[in-house]
Amino acid sequence: MKEPFTLSPTFVKKYIRKKPPFGFNGLGELVYMRTYSRIKEDGKNEMWWETVKRVVEGTYTMQKNHIDSHQLGWNPWQAQKSAQDMYDRIFNMKFLPPGRGLWAMGTEMTEERGLYAALNNCAFVSTETLKEDLAKPFCFLMDASMLGVGVGFDTKGAEQIIIKGCNNDRDEQEFVIPDSREGWVESLKLLLESYFMGTAPVTFNYDLIREEGAPIRGFGGVSSGPKPLMELHKMIREVLDENISEPISITTIVDIMNLIGKCVVAGNVRRTAEIVFGDPNSEEYLDLKNYEVNPHRDQYGWTSNNSIFAELGMDYTDACKRVALNGEPGFAWLENMKKYSRMKNGGDNKDHRVAGGNPCLEQSLESYELCCLVETFPANHDSFEDYARTLKYAYLYAKTVTLGRTHWSETNRVMLRNRRIGCSVSGVAQFITYKGLDKLKSWLNDGYDVIQDWDDKYSDWFAVPNSIKTTSVKPSGTVSLLAGATPGLHYPESRFYIRRIRISNNSPLSAPLEKAGYKIEPAYGSEDTTNVVEIPVDVGEGIRTVKDLSIWEQFSLAAFMQRHWADNQVSCTVTFDPEIEGPQLPHVLNYFQYHLKGISCLPRHDYGAFPQMPYEAIDEETYNKLMSGLGRLSFRQVKGNEAEVDKFCNTDVCEIVSTTGDNDDQDYAGG
Repeated sequence: MKEPFTLSPTFVKKYIRKKPPFGFNGLGELVYMRTYSRIKEDGKNEMWWETVKRVVEGTYTMQKNHIDSHQLGWNPWQAQKSAQDMYDRIFNMKFLPPGRGLWAMGTEMTEERGLYAALNNCAFVSTETLKEDLAKPFCFLMDASMLGVGVGFDTKGAEQIIIKGCNNDRDEQEFVIPDSREGWVESLKLLLESYFMGTAPVTFNYDLIREEGAPIRGFGGVSSGPKPLMELHKMIREVLDENISEPISITTIVDIMNLIGKCVVAGNVRRTAEIVFGDPNSEEYLDLKNYEVNPHRDQYGWTSNNSIFAELGMDYTDACKRVALNGEPGFAWLENMKKYSRMKNGGDNKDHRVAGGNPCLEQSLESYELCCLVETFPANHDSFEDYARTLKYAYLYAKTVTLGRTHWSETNRVMLRNRRIGCSVSGVAQFITYKGLDKLKSWLNDGYDVIQDWDDKYSDWFAVPNSIKTTSVKPSGTVSLLAGATPGLHYPESRFYIRRIRISNNSPLSAPLEKAGYKIEPAYGSEDTTNVVEIPVDVGEGIRTVKDLSIWEQFSLAAFMQRHWADNQVSCTVTFDPEIEGPQLPHVLNYFQYHLKGISCLPRHDYGAFPQMPYEAIDEETYNKLMSGLGRLSFRQVKGNEAEVDKFCNTDVCEIVSTTGDNDDQDYAGG
């Protein structure tokens, strides 16, 4: 085994007693402990300094392995100096790797098993070549989802193949499913091919799959047992049996993909998310979430955000009527994605192979392409010079991830050529409030140039191609909470609010929270298993709320970021008053279609209060009263807290918006 990179113990020692700058009155630290802190060999949970150490050492080990394997000349002194600088900037939350990286980098998954795909946030797969690929796009989505990667897909494979059905004249073939991710995916492949190719029926033996409740080594959490997979097989058979001798339809493609998403979520294999892209002129596609038309989809239609490949110059009226009801479809302008990098630079067509995007649409992606995102926080810097230094290491982390080969040849072929990354910015609302829009423009433009300069230098050093695109704006979620930043470019719902976080009722995190005075109560409807923690949050003085921003201003800010920063895309969910602003939506889209690559819109509805809402707006007096009752929070002695994960989302990107209150970490639905 190659010698891994290690940070100087003398350097690391300086950070052991240093208090990390977690944001929002303990919220950031709680989210870290709940979601990203791994259990060490001694049974105790990682502290922040240890997580950062693991991540940085894993990053530079990847670099070292690449440099050594290609005999490019590793310099241990320079690497140590560089790694220490990266460590300090992650520790102080000037930038953060994605949640995927915080969880997986430097672990058995990467160091021993080589599952570098798990370090990526997002992926896309097209069904356009379904006639040749058959089960491959579905298997790719399942495999990536089980690694926690959010996956986008399209419906272009509709009508390409006939669902032949199994050949019942041939003897059944039994497949004993191995207790592994690979085994689950192989079972899906065999089932689909039996229907698509008309081969012998396949039966499954589930005896090897570990029982419900058994720990999942490496990935975290516990096993669901075989039930979700059995249900997946059953429901796919039902869908396909209804369509034997028929060309595969848009609905059937999405049904299968959504059923896979439901299986992965139920299987507790970290988080996942899906987005599907379809034809704006297809009533069949647009009705996928009309459960009066498609009642069978009510069970699993929620697993994907549904968007259209919008056409420049189209009439947006009908689509906007649907958006005003439930926020879908989202809009993706594939023509702009292919033609432009940053919109200010004019068309370059260098990304002409792009076929879609990820679940929150901050990344242009080719079919089978993955991408790693990192998040920077310009508001956490006093000067541009300091921010420019941060951008070096944010870029370097993401570029390093591109050095890791995946277990998919199709993916490697694309990623080796593109080396696509996504350096994002969060806390935009805070930066604009305290430093102004003009300074943001300057930092973005100059920062973009800094990244391109480093891409020239490091691509040369690694002896790999320059990254086809390097910047994006992701919606963020839990990662921005760690740093005390507003998510992406979005403004908060209110300055003061109570944030409720769910933890298991036997979580060792409860004791330190209670000792510090945080309110903990049983979760409504899940009293036997789950507790809810209340944390008062102050986003910051002078920051406007999203209700203060018109639909036009929100679109304008997205276009501003697409022009001055993102050569990939800007993920933005625009909220609007359906009565007042809803009629304006077609006009807004008609104007901004030439300035954006994608957007989603969500009507603001007053659903009324329900027990334990994820966010509850409060006034300053209530906030101060709550804060006066809180003492010092310390998780230093926490032992054996297995990281808990939220359903429906790949870490720190977009989540399925719930109106029922059962999703405690809702952010923005990606469009």
